Amino acid sequence: MDEHDAVIDATLEQIGPRLQALRLRRGATLAEVASATGISKSTLSRLETGQRRASLELLLPLARMYRVSLDDLVGAPETGDPRVRLRPRRVNGRTVVALTRQPGERHAWKIIVPSEASEPKLTSHEGSSWMYVLTGRIRLIVGDRDIVLEAGEVAEFDTRTPHWFGADGEHDAEILTIFGAEGGHGQRSTDLATRHLAEVLGGPPQ
Repeated sequence: MDEHDAVIDATLEQIGPRLQALRLRRGATLAEVASATGISKSTLSRLETGQRRASLELLLPLARMYRVSLDDLVGAPETGDPRVRLRPRRVNGRTVVALTRQPGERHAWKIIVPSEASEPKLTSHEGSSWMYVLTGRIRLIVGDRDIVLEAGEVAEFDTRTPHWFGADGEHDAEILTIFGAEGGHGQRSTDLATRHLAEVLGGPPQ
């Protein structure tokens, strides 16, 4: 197998995890996606688990439903330009911009957290988190530590420890955060990153 074939195979292997992550982020069931796209529930399930090879006929209606480009849906590698195309989206009042596009152990986001205080809901899961405050202030709870991070400060912690972060109730904040799924690859890494991002955006874990 040459390098070109290896890249294609690696891209196809990640379509299933991407499809599942998109569906979970929207809180949709397989039955709901099947109804909206005309693709059978069993076919969707096989696509997400990698038991069915993706085809253009299947991916086009899914791209339309999830409102993403076909390139973004399959994670097609770009040639000539390594820059990541930034696409902000707003969830639960927080604005998030994905800074990484290739699946792997590290996932990075830029997040704007509005000043409104919210009730802390601590969660835990495998992985580690690194956070840098660009502007404003962030309240961070890790275990029994409850601290406020100022602009320019960095925090790093094991996400197996119950944790939560949000605004301090007075200032909007902008942060960079990196989640690491040590030892996680493919589907497992995607699942952990999807869950972590749901928590970061102030929603229930997926």
